[in-house]
Amino acid sequence: MAGRVGVLDLVCLVLAAATRSACDDFGPLVTATQGEAWPKPQLQVEHEGFVGVLPSKFSFNVTKRTCGILQEALGRYSEEMHSHWTSCCSARGGDVSLEEGQLLLLSSLEVQLMSPCEERPYLGMDEHYELRINSPGSEKAALLTSQSIWGILRGLETFSQLLHADRNLNLLRANSTAIMDFPRFTHRGLLLDTSRHFLPTATIRTVLDGMEMNKMNVFHWHIVDSQSFPYQSEAFPNLSKKGAYNSAKLVYSQQDVRNITEYARLRGIRVVPEFDTPVEGGCTTSTGGAGHASSWGRGQPGLLTPCHLGAGDLPDGTYGPVNPVLESTYSFMAALLREAAGVFGDRFLHLGGDEVTFECWESNPDVTDFMSEHGIGNSTQLEQYYMSRLLNITSGLNVSAVVWQDVFDNGVSLPRDTIVHVWNGIPYEELAQPALQVTAAGHQALLSSCWYLDSLEPGGSWSQFYDCEPTDFSGTEDQKALVMGGEACMWGEMVDESNVVSRVWPYSSLAAEKLWSSADADTEDGAARRLEEHYCRMKRRGVGAQPPNGPGYCL
Repeated sequence: MAGRVGVLDLVCLVLAAATRSACDDFGPLVTATQGEAWPKPQLQVEHEGFVGVLPSKFSFNVTKRTCGILQEALGRYSEEMHSHWTSCCSARGGDVSLEEGQLLLLSSLEVQLMSPCEERPYLGMDEHYELRINSPGSEKAALLTSQSIWGILRGLETFSQLLHADRNLNLLRANSTAIMDFPRFTHRGLLLDTSRHFLPTATIRTVLDGMEMNKMNVFHWHIVDSQSFPYQSEAFPNLSKKGAYNSAKLVYSQQDVRNITEYARLRGIRVVPEFDTPVEGGCTTSTGGAGHASSWGRGQPGLLTPCHLGAGDLPDGTYGPVNPVLESTYSFMAALLREAAGVFGDRFLHLGGDEVTFECWESNPDVTDFMSEHGIGNSTQLEQYYMSRLLNITSGLNVSAVVWQDVFDNGVSLPRDTIVHVWNGIPYEELAQPALQVTAAGHQALLSSCWYLDSLEPGGSWSQFYDCEPTDFSGTEDQKALVMGGEACMWGEMVDESNVVSRVWPYSSLAAEKLWSSADADTEDGAARRLEEHYCRMKRRGVGAQPPNGPGYCL
């Protein structure tokens, strides 16, 4: 018991300035804000007063352009507003307790979409919006305006977050305010691994709901890996028949994929799939293959490299990386990636390429003979040969590639439009050099090193996530401009549908704010109070986030 109190006392010392004057035993450790947005808007001016909202007497009023995405979103947020009021106020009975004229009831939010709707979210899409509630220029009214549908979606989310329950008045209320908002980085993503543990599509949709609430716009779907191949390919059906944990139930059909991408599209979220190749690690004793590609080998005979005696301590009959010397490898990869590009529909594919080891290649006489014949001096150069062939395939598909930092580190010559995903360098203090090198070579970079959700400390301390700054390296301003954003990463070894949502949220929210808001948006103490409110908000909307700060409660 004494040890537990010591830990709590330490937390109190860190958070006391934002929470309470003294660390006694009663009450929540962090006092939540009321009606403050997450991520923090770029510019927000508070004005005197507030407005009340009764969902039964409120409507969204579209006065400019409209489209299916907008109408679907208005229905979604209208339903959320009714649910919010029902959960806080309807059981109390009656109506607003003040007499008419004593309270400004907001009758509508005017929505002005100034340009025609775009159909699909994309890298660099415009997400700017302006929102005014009973502020100069919109007295006794509310106005949301944006040039793009994506900005309207972000503004609707902010409007929904400004509404908070007033149980004394028996309604929702929002402070009078004016907001001008836009993201600092164009790529704000979340990686979800569905290979180590299969995740039902309903769970993925819940994660996407959380992404919408945090204004994240890229779902990085690490859909296959060594342990299982749950993606059902029509061109190569044996990949899932033999490579999935269960080919009847634990798979994603192409219709499942389309349903997920559509669910994401309606929320302004891109879906970027990852088919990680060529391998993680060396040979294994499994009959199906090795590393990131083990599950691939079960359904595609001849794809993986046979290992021979001398490959570490492993015997003949084991398999290692994808075989880079066979033309059949590249015809297979071309067909699979062509199919994936069509099914997922994004302009980018993540090709992986991390943690490659070469023992198996070096043990195989067919591989070493090929290297001699083609003047390939070592296995690193052979990896460059393989990845270059793969990148030529994606270029031919009019698709740009994302690769893990290892590919760049190993000297692979990358097309200029290839994005390098920096993950190595944990803890974050070791990140600066990779980011410096990647951007110095002229490549755009994504950061994930300090947002690994499977490396959270016991107790879930989030300060390490909030302290992460993507441009904190000694490059030029032009180099820092090449940092296009980052991703929180939820690897799947220790999570399944029972705990993945609470592991992702609200800790991914820290990455979301660092990627959306200004670099100095808030203090850690201020963020703690807003995060406490946001965690309760997510729970109320069905996204089962875990407590971020310690003892407390959600109404």
